[in-house]
Amino acid sequence: MPGPKDIDGSAGVPTFYGKELRWKREQAGLTQQQLVEGSFYGYSHLSEIERGERRMPPDLAAHVDVVLKTDGFFSRRCEDVRRARRRGHAWYYEKALDAEKRADTIEVWGPNLLPGLLQTRAYAEAVVRATHPMETSDEVAIKVDARLARAELFEVDRKRPMYWVILHEALLRLPILPDAQMADQLEHIEELARRPRIVPQILPWNAGPHPFMMGTAMIMTFPDAPSMVYTESLHSGDTIDEPALVKEYRRSYDLLRAAALPPEASLAMIQAAAEDFRNGKHRD
Repeated sequence: MPGPKDIDGSAGVPTFYGKELRWKREQAGLTQQQLVEGSFYGYSHLSEIERGERRMPPDLAAHVDVVLKTDGFFSRRCEDVRRARRRGHAWYYEKALDAEKRADTIEVWGPNLLPGLLQTRAYAEAVVRATHPMETSDEVAIKVDARLARAELFEVDRKRPMYWVILHEALLRLPILPDAQMADQLEHIEELARRPRIVPQILPWNAGPHPFMMGTAMIMTFPDAPSMVYTESLHSGDTIDEPALVKEYRRSYDLLRAAALPPEASLAMIQAAAEDFRNGKHRD
Protein backbone atom coordinates (compact mmCIF):
# COMPACT_ATOMS: atom_id res chain seq x y z
CA MET A 1 0.00 0.00 0.00
CA PRO A 2 1.46 3.42 -0.92
CA GLY A 3 2.34 5.73 1.91
CA PRO A 4 0.54 8.99 2.64
CA LYS A 5 1.04 11.79 0.17
CA ASP A 6 3.65 14.31 1.27
CA ILE A 7 2.34 17.64 2.53
CA ASP A 8 3.93 20.88 1.32
CA GLY A 9 4.15 22.82 4.56
CA SER A 10 5.39 25.89 2.70
CA ALA A 11 2.09 26.26 0.81
CA GLY A 12 0.49 28.16 3.67
CA VAL A 13 -0.42 28.20 7.34
CA PRO A 14 -3.06 25.42 7.12
CA THR A 15 -0.68 22.99 5.41
CA PHE A 16 2.16 23.88 7.81
CA TYR A 17 -0.20 23.20 10.72
CA GLY A 18 -1.37 19.94 9.13
CA LYS A 19 2.15 18.74 8.43
CA GLU A 20 3.19 19.43 12.03
CA LEU A 21 0.11 17.55 13.25
CA ARG A 22 0.97 14.51 11.11
CA TRP A 23 4.61 14.59 12.27
CA LYS A 24 3.64 14.72 15.95
CA ARG A 25 1.11 11.91 15.47
CA GLU A 26 3.59 9.66 13.67
CA GLN A 27 6.28 10.43 16.28
CA ALA A 28 3.83 9.18 18.89
CA GLY A 29 3.29 6.01 16.86
CA LEU A 30 -0.44 6.62 16.45
CA THR A 31 -2.73 6.09 13.47
CA GLN A 32 -5.32 8.70 12.61
CA GLN A 33 -8.02 6.44 14.01
CA GLN A 34 -6.14 6.04 17.29
CA LEU A 35 -5.62 9.78 17.64
CA VAL A 36 -9.31 10.66 17.28
CA GLU A 37 -10.50 7.93 19.66
CA GLY A 38 -12.38 9.58 22.51
CA SER A 39 -13.33 12.61 20.41
CA PHE A 40 -16.47 13.23 18.38
CA TYR A 41 -14.60 13.11 15.06
CA GLY A 42 -13.66 10.42 12.56
CA TYR A 43 -10.22 9.70 11.15
CA SER A 44 -11.23 11.11 7.73
CA HIS A 45 -11.81 14.49 9.39
CA LEU A 46 -8.33 14.37 10.89
CA SER A 47 -6.85 13.32 7.55
CA GLU A 48 -8.29 16.40 5.84
CA ILE A 49 -6.89 18.63 8.59
CA GLU A 50 -3.43 17.08 8.13
CA ARG A 51 -3.61 17.88 4.40
CA GLY A 52 -4.61 21.47 5.13
CA GLU A 53 -8.03 20.97 3.55
CA ARG A 54 -10.21 21.38 6.62
CA ARG A 55 -10.17 23.62 9.66
CA MET A 56 -9.35 22.23 13.08
CA PRO A 57 -12.31 22.44 15.51
CA PRO A 58 -11.22 23.83 18.91
CA ASP A 59 -12.51 20.78 20.81
CA LEU A 60 -10.56 18.40 18.56
CA ALA A 61 -7.44 20.57 18.93
CA ALA A 62 -7.77 20.32 22.70
CA HIS A 63 -8.16 16.55 22.45
CA VAL A 64 -5.08 16.26 20.22
CA ASP A 65 -3.01 18.37 22.61
CA VAL A 66 -3.90 16.05 25.49
CA VAL A 67 -3.19 12.82 23.58
CA LEU A 68 0.04 14.04 21.98
CA LYS A 69 1.12 15.98 25.09
CA THR A 70 1.83 19.10 23.00
CA ASP A 71 1.20 21.64 25.78
CA GLY A 72 -1.71 23.36 24.01
CA PHE A 73 0.18 24.00 20.77
CA PHE A 74 -2.59 22.94 18.39
CA SER A 75 -5.24 24.78 20.41
CA ARG A 76 -3.20 28.01 20.44
CA ARG A 77 -2.58 27.88 16.69
CA CYS A 78 -6.21 27.13 15.77
CA GLU A 79 -7.18 30.77 15.30
CA ASP A 80 -4.06 31.49 13.22
CA VAL A 81 -5.09 28.73 10.82
CA ARG A 82 -8.68 29.97 10.67
CA ARG A 83 -7.55 33.49 9.81
CA ALA A 84 -5.19 32.19 7.14
CA ARG A 85 -7.87 29.98 5.58
CA ARG A 86 -10.31 32.85 5.21
CA ARG A 87 -7.73 35.40 4.01
CA GLY A 88 -9.41 37.32 1.23
CA HIS A 89 -12.86 36.00 2.15
CA ALA A 90 -15.56 37.52 4.33
CA TRP A 91 -15.68 36.08 7.85
CA TYR A 92 -19.27 34.93 7.35
CA TYR A 93 -18.26 32.77 4.38
CA GLU A 94 -15.79 30.68 6.39
CA LYS A 95 -18.04 27.69 7.05
CA ALA A 96 -19.26 27.53 3.44
CA LEU A 97 -15.68 27.88 2.17
CA ASP A 98 -14.65 24.83 4.17
CA ALA A 99 -17.77 22.91 3.17
CA GLU A 100 -17.57 23.36 -0.60
CA LYS A 101 -14.25 21.47 -0.67
CA ARG A 102 -15.94 18.40 0.84
CA ALA A 103 -19.25 18.56 -1.01
CA ASP A 104 -20.63 15.80 -3.20
CA THR A 105 -22.95 18.27 -4.91
CA ILE A 106 -23.11 22.07 -5.07
CA GLU A 107 -26.25 23.67 -6.48
CA VAL A 108 -26.32 27.44 -6.95
CA TRP A 109 -28.89 30.04 -7.92
CA GLY A 110 -27.35 33.21 -9.40
CA PRO A 111 -29.99 35.89 -10.00
CA ASN A 112 -27.85 39.05 -10.02
CA LEU A 113 -24.22 37.99 -10.24
CA LEU A 114 -22.23 35.15 -11.75
CA PRO A 115 -21.17 32.87 -8.86
CA GLY A 116 -17.63 33.25 -7.57
CA LEU A 117 -16.49 29.78 -8.66
CA LEU A 118 -17.29 30.69 -12.28
CA GLN A 119 -15.75 34.17 -12.41
CA THR A 120 -12.76 35.16 -14.49
CA ARG A 121 -10.17 37.46 -12.95
CA ALA A 122 -11.56 40.50 -14.78
CA TYR A 123 -15.12 39.80 -13.63
CA ALA A 124 -14.05 39.11 -10.05
CA GLU A 125 -12.00 42.31 -9.92
CA ALA A 126 -14.91 44.38 -11.26
CA VAL A 127 -17.22 42.92 -8.60
CA VAL A 128 -14.74 43.44 -5.75
CA ARG A 129 -14.00 47.02 -6.79
CA ALA A 130 -17.73 47.80 -7.03
CA THR A 131 -18.54 46.36 -3.61
CA HIS A 132 -15.37 47.63 -1.85
CA PRO A 133 -14.72 51.00 -3.56
CA MET A 134 -12.35 52.33 -0.87
CA GLU A 135 -9.92 49.40 -0.83
CA THR A 136 -6.41 49.62 -2.23
CA SER A 137 -5.25 47.69 -5.27
CA ASP A 138 -3.37 45.27 -2.99
CA GLU A 139 -6.47 44.63 -0.89
CA VAL A 140 -8.54 44.05 -4.02
CA ALA A 141 -5.91 41.64 -5.37
CA ILE A 142 -6.01 39.57 -2.16
CA LYS A 143 -9.77 39.16 -2.46
CA VAL A 144 -9.63 38.35 -6.17
CA ASP A 145 -6.83 35.80 -5.73
CA ALA A 146 -8.77 34.12 -2.91
CA ARG A 147 -11.89 33.89 -5.06
CA LEU A 148 -10.04 32.44 -8.05
CA ALA A 149 -8.25 29.90 -5.84
CA ARG A 150 -11.62 28.32 -5.01
CA ALA A 151 -11.91 27.18 -8.62
CA GLU A 152 -9.31 24.49 -7.89
CA LEU A 153 -12.43 22.37 -7.34
CA PHE A 154 -12.62 22.08 -11.12
CA GLU A 155 -9.06 20.85 -11.65
CA VAL A 156 -8.69 17.56 -13.54
CA ASP A 157 -6.91 15.62 -10.80
CA ARG A 158 -9.40 16.43 -8.06
CA LYS A 159 -12.38 14.42 -6.97
CA ARG A 160 -14.76 17.13 -7.94
CA PRO A 161 -18.29 17.86 -6.73
CA MET A 162 -21.25 17.85 -9.07
CA TYR A 163 -21.71 21.59 -9.64
CA TRP A 164 -25.14 22.67 -10.92
CA VAL A 165 -25.83 26.35 -11.47
CA ILE A 166 -28.99 28.18 -12.53
CA LEU A 167 -28.39 31.69 -13.89
CA HIS A 168 -30.92 34.35 -14.73
CA GLU A 169 -30.85 35.25 -18.43
CA ALA A 170 -30.21 38.89 -17.52
CA LEU A 171 -26.67 37.93 -16.47
CA LEU A 172 -25.90 37.06 -20.10
CA ARG A 173 -26.83 40.58 -21.19
CA LEU A 174 -25.41 42.66 -18.33
CA PRO A 175 -22.20 44.35 -19.60
CA ILE A 176 -20.30 44.95 -16.39
CA LEU A 177 -17.05 44.54 -18.36
CA PRO A 178 -15.85 45.68 -21.81
CA ASP A 179 -17.22 43.52 -24.61
CA ALA A 180 -14.13 41.35 -25.11
CA GLN A 181 -13.85 40.60 -21.40
CA MET A 182 -17.55 39.76 -21.14
CA ALA A 183 -17.08 37.37 -24.04
CA ASP A 184 -14.12 35.81 -22.21
CA GLN A 185 -16.25 35.40 -19.09
CA LEU A 186 -19.12 33.67 -20.87
CA GLU A 187 -16.75 31.50 -22.89
CA HIS A 188 -15.11 30.45 -19.62
CA ILE A 189 -18.48 29.19 -18.35
CA GLU A 190 -19.07 27.45 -21.68
CA GLU A 191 -15.65 25.77 -21.46
CA LEU A 192 -16.34 24.49 -17.94
CA ALA A 193 -19.63 23.05 -19.13
CA ARG A 194 -18.11 21.31 -22.15
CA ARG A 195 -15.18 19.70 -20.29
CA PRO A 196 -17.56 18.84 -18.43
CA ARG A 197 -17.08 20.44 -15.02
CA ILE A 198 -20.43 22.13 -14.43
CA VAL A 199 -24.08 21.83 -15.47
CA PRO A 200 -25.53 25.28 -16.26
CA GLN A 201 -29.17 26.18 -16.76
CA ILE A 202 -30.60 29.53 -17.76
CA LEU A 203 -33.84 30.89 -16.34
CA PRO A 204 -35.40 32.91 -19.21
CA TRP A 205 -36.30 36.52 -18.48
CA ASN A 206 -39.96 35.75 -19.31
CA ALA A 207 -40.23 32.57 -17.21
CA GLY A 208 -42.78 34.22 -14.93
CA PRO A 209 -43.00 33.94 -11.14
CA HIS A 210 -40.84 31.34 -9.43
CA PRO A 211 -39.91 30.33 -5.84
CA PHE A 212 -36.58 32.17 -5.81
CA MET A 213 -37.66 35.66 -6.81
CA MET A 214 -36.02 36.82 -3.57
CA GLY A 215 -32.56 35.83 -2.43
CA THR A 216 -29.67 33.63 -3.49
CA ALA A 217 -28.85 30.08 -2.48
CA MET A 218 -26.05 27.54 -2.53
CA ILE A 219 -27.15 24.04 -1.49
CA MET A 220 -24.44 21.52 -0.62
CA THR A 221 -24.69 17.80 0.07
CA PHE A 222 -21.94 15.68 1.63
CA PRO A 223 -20.99 11.99 1.82
CA ASP A 224 -20.72 12.04 5.61
CA ALA A 225 -22.81 14.97 6.86
CA PRO A 226 -26.28 16.54 6.52
CA SER A 227 -27.00 18.98 3.69
CA MET A 228 -26.31 22.68 4.15
CA VAL A 229 -27.54 25.92 2.57
CA TYR A 230 -25.64 29.18 2.26
CA THR A 231 -27.40 32.45 1.43
CA GLU A 232 -25.80 35.85 0.98
CA SER A 233 -26.67 39.52 0.70
CA LEU A 234 -24.40 42.52 0.17
CA HIS A 235 -22.44 42.54 3.46
CA SER A 236 -23.66 39.43 5.24
CA GLY A 237 -24.18 35.72 4.74
CA ASP A 238 -25.96 32.94 6.56
CA THR A 239 -25.22 29.23 6.80
CA ILE A 240 -28.31 27.07 7.36
CA ASP A 241 -28.22 23.44 8.46
CA GLU A 242 -31.58 23.06 10.22
CA PRO A 243 -33.10 20.06 8.39
CA ALA A 244 -36.63 21.40 7.95
CA LEU A 245 -35.40 24.70 6.52
CA VAL A 246 -32.86 22.97 4.26
CA LYS A 247 -35.74 20.85 2.96
CA GLU A 248 -37.70 23.99 2.08
CA TYR A 249 -34.72 25.38 0.13
CA ARG A 250 -34.35 22.02 -1.60
CA ARG A 251 -38.00 22.09 -2.72
CA SER A 252 -37.73 25.67 -3.97
CA TYR A 253 -34.55 24.94 -5.92
CA ASP A 254 -36.12 21.90 -7.58
CA LEU A 255 -39.09 24.01 -8.69
CA LEU A 256 -36.70 26.66 -10.00
CA ARG A 257 -34.77 24.04 -11.94
CA ALA A 258 -38.01 22.84 -13.51
CA ALA A 259 -38.70 26.39 -14.76
CA ALA A 260 -35.23 26.82 -16.31
CA LEU A 261 -34.16 25.79 -19.81
CA PRO A 262 -32.55 22.35 -20.29
CA PRO A 263 -28.73 22.27 -20.05
CA GLU A 264 -28.09 21.96 -23.80
CA ALA A 265 -30.42 24.83 -24.66
CA SER A 266 -28.88 26.87 -21.85
CA LEU A 267 -25.37 26.20 -23.11
CA ALA A 268 -26.40 27.33 -26.61
CA MET A 269 -27.76 30.56 -25.13
CA ILE A 270 -24.49 31.17 -23.24
CA GLN A 271 -22.50 30.57 -26.43
CA ALA A 272 -24.72 32.93 -28.44
CA ALA A 273 -24.40 35.65 -25.80
CA ALA A 274 -20.60 35.27 -25.83
CA GLU A 275 -20.57 35.62 -29.61
CA ASP A 276 -22.74 38.73 -29.41
CA PHE A 277 -20.27 40.35 -27.01
CA ARG A 278 -17.34 39.19 -29.13
CA ASN A 279 -18.89 40.77 -32.24
CA GLY A 280 -20.29 43.88 -30.55
CA LYS A 281 -23.88 42.85 -31.31
CA HIS A 282 -25.24 42.71 -27.77
CA ARG A 283 -26.19 46.39 -27.95
CA ASP A 284 -28.71 45.50 -30.65
